[in-house]
Amino acid sequence: MSDQLERFIFSHHDIRGQVVTLTKAYHAVLENNRLPQPVAQLLGEFLAAACLLSTTLKFEGLLILQARGEGDVPLILAECTHHSDLRGIARVAEGAEIAGGSTLRELIGRRGVLSITLDPRKGERYQGIVPLEKDTLAECLEDYFTQSEQLATRFWIESGPDTVGGIMLQVLPGNNAAAESENHDAWETAQHLAETVTAEELHNLPHDQLLHRLFHQLAPAHLGTANIRFKCSCSRERSARALVALGPEEVYKLLEEQGGEIAADCQFCNRQYRFDREQIEALFSAPPHTMH
Repeated sequence: MSDQLERFIFSHHDIRGQVVTLTKAYHAVLENNRLPQPVAQLLGEFLAAACLLSTTLKFEGLLILQARGEGDVPLILAECTHHSDLRGIARVAEGAEIAGGSTLRELIGRRGVLSITLDPRKGERYQGIVPLEKDTLAECLEDYFTQSEQLATRFWIESGPDTVGGIMLQVLPGNNAAAESENHDAWETAQHLAETVTAEELHNLPHDQLLHRLFHQLAPAHLGTANIRFKCSCSRERSARALVALGPEEVYKLLEEQGGEIAADCQFCNRQYRFDREQIEALFSAPPHTMH
């Protein structure tokens, strides 16, 4: 059950869902992010939500869930690929004192926004953005789907020091389940049943038992299981492409400033890629004619 996502559908109603539990992948992300406990657990919520949302990917690529603002935690970001590779980061402002019980909106601060980005390997990138106006990530995500997708969607996410778990319920796209009489009743029932879930159940109960406990009267049918893992997509090649994108003048200037070697750090996994002058010259085929 640990580090798994289970997809399901209610057999007689136009409603689908996902349930996810993360332990090892959650720990792996936190090992690369030295964070106060409230921020660490909030990052856990973003990781679980990114997994839940990634099931909507119908292409090879990446889903990015991000909150930005001007508060003590100006950035929280989680990414999940179509292969269920997961990574994430959170940034805490220098000198910030994080109080226990702080809400997402309080931590992100002024001008807070929540965005969901779909980044396919082929095709155009899509991004939806909404103001961050609610206290919890679950509420903010529900706002997003109401405002940007017009799709009835609910989330229940519980993050602890060691484990994070979550449930997502959603009306099937192209259907009007929340408005039609019979399906409206099922949608209301599903929400009420999900409201009874506890943090301990989300963290510890095997998914098949959890779905039976919560939704047996709605006949949930399993659609498949995905194994989640922490995996960073950084590489020496990607770091080299980033240097080339800066241009030779900027890179050679940086090379001089850093004493003849550029160290490129990955903010997700803390891996470091080093480039000396010979390697930089190889990136640009030859050094620039003039250096200042």
